Amino acid sequence: MSGELVPQSPEKRMSDADRERVAQSLQSALGEGRLTLEEFEQRLSGVLAARTFGEVEAFVADLPGSLVTAPAPERVELRTTAATLKRGGRWVVARLLVVVAKAGSVKLDFTDALIAHRVVEIELDVYAGSTTLVLPRGASVNIDDVELVAGSSSVRNVPTSPFPEQGLHFVVRGKQRAGRLLVRHQRRFGRWRW
Repeated sequence: MSGELVPQSPEKRMSDADRERVAQSLQSALGEGRLTLEEFEQRLSGVLAARTFGEVEAFVADLPGSLVTAPAPERVELRTTAATLKRGGRWVVARLLVVVAKAGSVKLDFTDALIAHRVVEIELDVYAGSTTLVLPRGASVNIDDVELVAGSSSVRNVPTSPFPEQGLHFVVRGKQRAGRLLVRHQRRFGRWRW
């Protein structure tokens, strides 16, 4: 969803711009079919009346890209050898993800993930395998610092930018050898998502 907020401590007061970003997230959730019109109206009135980040968290906690007030880890290393490594659903994303894969595929789906940092760095060390990064709508990516050796990269319908703009920004660097790097949004057909 677009309009993710930079997580703050629960007692910190919100600005009008902060409330507007949360309202945009609720609007996106309504448009995606995650909220009914009645739920949207109830949550919106609560968000507009909220004074602190802690008060507004209850209105967005069950939505992708929601606020995270608990501290997220700074660095996490994910490793696989001759196997598939997948992360999806509601998982906590560290500021720096180190991905090491040898003869295996990696799929990191950030669509419903709990992301506490506005900029997420992903360091790749992938050999003889594919890497797929599924980003939430409104996120941007920079893959300029990925070294490709006998491989390819593709960014499909995701804004690319060397610098963070609005919303989440993913910076991917490292090596992708003898495989493919794909960055895309979640695909949907009816109620199926992949």
